[in-house]
Amino acid sequence: MSTSPKTATAAVNEPRTGGTPQGGGATVQAGPAGADTAPATRGKTSIADGVVEKIAGMAAREVPGVAALGGGLARTLGAVRDRVPGGRSHVTRGVKVEVGERQTAVDLDIVVEYGVPITEVAGDIRENVIAAVERMTGLEVVEVNIAVIDVRLPDETTEDEAETRVQ
Repeated sequence: MSTSPKTATAAVNEPRTGGTPQGGGATVQAGPAGADTAPATRGKTSIADGVVEKIAGMAAREVPGVAALGGGLARTLGAVRDRVPGGRSHVTRGVKVEVGERQTAVDLDIVVEYGVPITEVAGDIRENVIAAVERMTGLEVVEVNIAVIDVRLPDETTEDEAETRVQ
């Protein structure tokens, strides 16, 4: 009584249990081990909350009309942190996620460019974030909540364009 081997795609759809040791995330239960199962289905795959946050942040930033993610203070502190030698860009700024066993929800704080249709940009962000997160993690994205917290005017400079006074 042999069952057909499960594929890697099927492993993503198996029940998820627990979380990652770092506190948060999803664990993919791959299925029973044995000589009659495919190697790709043996074991567990854990997806941390931070992974989903990075994917969602990158996907949101790819949408035309998005000037930045995160609130004013978070962007200011992030800009300072980005300029510190050895510092790196913080792609999760303005992104919060809740990861369950099979599903995730995403909250984004965004700044849009002046003149763009905000509802269309928000729709494009939702489509891009959902597609990216579901494709890369196998988690179902149940909602993407977007808070438009500011509008960047044409004469405003970005953190990247701003020059420091002391060099």
